[in-house]
Amino acid sequence: MDTLDILITSHGITHLHEAKTFPIEEWDRMLEINLTSVFLLCQLAGQIMLEKGYGKIINMASMMTFFGGTLIPSYATSKGGVGQLTKALANEWIRRGVNVNAIAPGLMETEMTAGLKTKPARREQFSARIPAGRFGKPDDVKGVAVFLASHASDYMSGAIIPVDGGFLAR
Repeated sequence: MDTLDILITSHGITHLHEAKTFPIEEWDRMLEINLTSVFLLCQLAGQIMLEKGYGKIINMASMMTFFGGTLIPSYATSKGGVGQLTKALANEWIRRGVNVNAIAPGLMETEMTAGLKTKPARREQFSARIPAGRFGKPDDVKGVAVFLASHASDYMSGAIIPVDGGFLAR
């Protein structure tokens, strides 16, 4: 039997367009990559984990799981969907030993936000909204990921944990 203890889904894309002119092809592609693939990976991992009665699934959500954003209707929709998928799977699988939770990073220093380095005014606008006063770094997420992957979180399922420098608290 194959074995799998931990799955972390941490991938996604975004495109900026006004909702009124958002190309349906980009909408479909984003939902496929950001949401449908997360479901399929969870489904495959769940088959293995449910059979053995143990597993940890950690989905990467986003601040857009909680907010609508601007110029990113498909990204916000897909990440909102990741949050709801996390809760739905948690409800179904916790009694069978599989914990499903999500991490919702705020603005992070990643390829997806690299374009903001060329727009200092826009970057400053975002940073001013973050109580920590800076974008996060990928390392800022690892402690929560280790916790969710460990036995310390065995009674936790369906949670969406923000790692956002206090952004959600504002």
